[in-house]
Amino acid sequence: MSDQKTLLLTGASRGIGHATVMRFAKEGWRVITCSRQPFPEKCPWGGGREDHIELDLASPDATIAAIEQIRERLGGKLHALVNNAGISPKTPTGGRLNTLETDLRTWGKVFHVNFFASIVLARGLKDELSAAKGSVVNVTSIAGARVHPFAGAAYATSKAALAALTREMAHDFGPLGVRVNAIAPGEIETSILSPGTEKIVEGLPLRRLGQPSEVADVIWFLCSDQSSYVTGTEIEVNAGQHV
Repeated sequence: MSDQKTLLLTGASRGIGHATVMRFAKEGWRVITCSRQPFPEKCPWGGGREDHIELDLASPDATIAAIEQIRERLGGKLHALVNNAGISPKTPTGGRLNTLETDLRTWGKVFHVNFFASIVLARGLKDELSAAKGSVVNVTSIAGARVHPFAGAAYATSKAALAALTREMAHDFGPLGVRVNAIAPGEIETSILSPGTEKIVEGLPLRRLGQPSEVADVIWFLCSDQSSYVTGTEIEVNAGQHV
């Protein structure tokens, strides 16, 4: 239908990304997904295969080249862009990579996925976002504001940079009618939780892990008309972990 709204989502294959797909699909939106993985055989939303783009955001050339492919699918309007894709490399034994151990190539790859891809996509699709008076949501992390026991230095600094980028984008995209916000999740129950997370949960005011659907609901709010006067902010979704 011609008045159907469209979401472009990166990192859609699991966790928060998958929950976001389901949330927007429930509202009747068309969801275009980008992931380095091919479209999974068992996925529960209709039209997903046709609207999936296999894209490695770690490659600047591939990300820039994908812009035209995405624009062709949009038909002139993009109502929401959610930059959710993120990588957090570990040591060979699964431990945290700190500033002394992270090599430059690894750091660069993390920044390409977690930071640069967000502005490359938003800038490349600014006309479509402006035409729809759309919304951009960047998914940051509690690790961007404090040292985290499991998230590495490259991941943390990329998320801190993404929070700053959100403010810059809100300033620059606002005159185009586009709102730009961020969400900073804490400990969310996904397949990539590190052993020991239960110790963090014991100290949270709400005393529990977050669910991906709870994060998706906040993303939905920031892309809906309910937040029409909200831009340039970062909402913490972490059970009070920041206090």
